[in-house]
Amino acid sequence: MTQVVDPESGLAFVELSHPWGMYTPIFPGYEEIKLERITHHSKHGVMTHKITTIFHTSTHVNAPIHLIPQAPAVGDLALDRFFGTGVALSIPKGKWGLIEAKDLEQATPAVVADDIVLINTGWHRKYSDSKEYFGDAPGLSEPAAEWLVEKKVKLVGVDTACVDHPLATSLGPHRNGPQIKYLLPEYKEATGREAIADFPKWNPAHRALLAAGIPTIENVGADLDAVTGKRCTFQGFPWRWNEGDACVIRLTAMFDPSGAYRLEPGTAS
Repeated sequence: MTQVVDPESGLAFVELSHPWGMYTPIFPGYEEIKLERITHHSKHGVMTHKITTIFHTSTHVNAPIHLIPQAPAVGDLALDRFFGTGVALSIPKGKWGLIEAKDLEQATPAVVADDIVLINTGWHRKYSDSKEYFGDAPGLSEPAAEWLVEKKVKLVGVDTACVDHPLATSLGPHRNGPQIKYLLPEYKEATGREAIADFPKWNPAHRALLAAGIPTIENVGADLDAVTGKRCTFQGFPWRWNEGDACVIRLTAMFDPSGAYRLEPGTAS
């Protein structure tokens, strides 16, 4: 487990982000991240990078404006959306599994209002540039998303590339799809059914969460297993980006093992 303990406060920090950079696994249909060193230590005495990228890569947050027109962007969201108490829930799912409301209801610790909720399906262990990670993944059902909305949670993270089931996205039969060409015939061969019949709506779970003003995090990873089944303090801040639809974040869990740390109240000058 990647855990760092602050020697002064005793606070422990656990990494929940995948690395970001060249050759980060890219969601099918998006362009590759491009990194260019435009100054070098050997020639200029300083190193500078130029980056061309989308921000729906690695561990990232999606703002409501991603799917909901005129909704808040990442730079409009309150800071407390990205810091606070929450839970990491163990909800193991296999190929094309569907996370249902009953899975969330039965998981522990119990979800309460204003929680940050991370869902561990086990899929983060498969994180790679592979058809399995992107195309065979589980996802939330629309009723599961509605359950989280009713609970009034403030942030939802998943350890998959999509909040929704991949067959409810452009990876399957929906807008600009299928981005993974052999996904639909494989699904029909395995189930005897057409994917569009089983998943008629486009991104219904993701849209339900974002329409309710709940940002989402995709590709939660690293040491998620180490905090699963626990109530934690989480933090993962995006840029203050005007009209930003998404942003790569550094997501961590925080613990206070001794229970002795307290923030200073501050003083008036």
